[in-house]
Amino acid sequence: MREPRRHQPRPQTLRHRSPVTEAPLVRALLIALALAFLALFLFLPLVSVFVEALRKGVGAYFAALADPDGLSAIRLTLLVAAIAVPANLAFGVAAAWAVAKFEFRGKSLLTTLIDLPFSVSPVISGLVYVLLFGAQGYLGPFLKQHGIEIIFAVPGIVLATIFVTVPFVARELIPLMQEQGTLEEEAALSLGASGWQTFCRVTLPNAKWGLLYGVLLCNARAMGEFGAVSVVSGHIRGLTNTMPLHVEILYNEYNFVAAFAMASMLALLALVTLAAKTLLEWHWGDEIAGATRRH
Repeated sequence: MREPRRHQPRPQTLRHRSPVTEAPLVRALLIALALAFLALFLFLPLVSVFVEALRKGVGAYFAALADPDGLSAIRLTLLVAAIAVPANLAFGVAAAWAVAKFEFRGKSLLTTLIDLPFSVSPVISGLVYVLLFGAQGYLGPFLKQHGIEIIFAVPGIVLATIFVTVPFVARELIPLMQEQGTLEEEAALSLGASGWQTFCRVTLPNAKWGLLYGVLLCNARAMGEFGAVSVVSGHIRGLTNTMPLHVEILYNEYNFVAAFAMASMLALLALVTLAAKTLLEWHWGDEIAGATRRH
């Protein structure tokens, strides 16, 4: 005799729950708070720079930019960035490759040194170069005897800018290369590729988007650096003044239109950098995401 079939309770259907459990009012308040913060501390100051720069008209604006000292500051800023960014590009790629792909003694020390400019004040880094290469510094007398000028000249500005922008390229590449691992490189080497071919055809293409981001950030910081450059430049008008230093001089002279005109150029350069980054994310967003998720 068969046992009567017992009634099995129906399993309850699990409802899909959103990971966001805040009420709509709370979410609206958080979004409004974020937008208000950005408007107050980012948008309004940026708009005020352009308003002040154009206060006396477009003619006065372009006249301030066409001033010989202003043109010299723009040229010097672009020159310093053109030297500092490739230098940090080469160092960042080499350092990231070494840290992410190899095991060696002093690896943690190298990583710490890469982060050093983040923790050291730019003013202190400028003073270090003055201590090394200044007239009363350790190497100053030797350099003076051989007619080499570092401090209060373009080489000192370039060195100070390179120091403060060292981490940007390396710090973008190291986590990306570590996440990708070494499987593709090992496969390329096993198929007979040389180390250089493996780097150019496997490692570098896989990290190209992180490399590009690092270059954009490095370039923005190089053009906007003030503290370290201020210490080593000597503020020689028309010779060693970069755009940030020229803005300070014009503002201290109460030449507000010219000061804000030059500041607006710096703001435009920053906006161009941001626009380039946004364009890359919009146009190649899927490829960038795929590169970061690979392996």
